[in-house]
Amino acid sequence: MMTLMIILLEVALGKLGATLGAGIAAVAAGIGIGNIGARAAEATARQPEAGNDIRTTMIISAALIEGICILGIVTCIIALFV
Repeated sequence: MMTLMIILLEVALGKLGATLGAGIAAVAAGIGIGNIGARAAEATARQPEAGNDIRTTMIISAALIEGICILGIVTCIIALFV
């Protein structure tokens, strides 16, 4: 009986860890992309002629952050179901 409870507890804690990991990855990506947008707006306000270059760099950076976020979420989902 005790070993069954330990196994169930391990499974429950594994699912909890996977869901928390996915949530943290999503929140961290949101914070990072928000910071990129804020800094890009400040930079464009300071140098309007460099707006296109700043926007391009911002989009590339946001895409890379989003890719890492998706990788983290997929890893957590795999851990959840395996």
